[in-house]
Amino acid sequence: MATYNTSDFRKGLKVQIDGEPYLMIEMNFVKPGKGNALYKCKMKNLIRGTTLERTYKGGDSLESADVETTEVSFLYRQGQDYVFMDGQTFEQYEVAEDVAGDIWKYLKDGMKCTMTLYNGNAIIVEAPLQVELEVVDCAPGAKGDTATNVTKPAKVETDAEFIVPGFIKIGNVIKVDTRTGEYVERVSN
Repeated sequence: MATYNTSDFRKGLKVQIDGEPYLMIEMNFVKPGKGNALYKCKMKNLIRGTTLERTYKGGDSLESADVETTEVSFLYRQGQDYVFMDGQTFEQYEVAEDVAGDIWKYLKDGMKCTMTLYNGNAIIVEAPLQVELEVVDCAPGAKGDTATNVTKPAKVETDAEFIVPGFIKIGNVIKVDTRTGEYVERVSN
């Protein structure tokens, strides 16, 4: 397995520490007046989501993580699992609900997603940054409600609920930011 020396350390590097994959989210080079250069690193565990801070001396090294990112399509839900397929290899991945997280709110048949694999197992599944969803249920806007900040909950085709402006009606297609779960804009009537 490949190793990274301290001179290779940078943000976005995927390394293995104590047998688990980590993403280097911050790296600061410090050169004190005396002694070796120091590399202060902040890393996120790709399986558990916890963060770790470590300091390395010049000349130290870390093992690279066997992490691969691939584009997959959502096929269907099977019980508590979600089934995705790699468009290149046609390999299917069953992803447990706890790994998938809140992605169910945005999943539509055939939707392209990004999957991170560690030793061939899915550890992260991400939806596109913004998705378009059809509103299937929401309260009608009240007459005279023309204030700018009037909002209401709306149920979309995936059975998720989002807070939308008061002018949104059943049948509208809305754009939602998958990072925050917030309404972005109305796409069509």
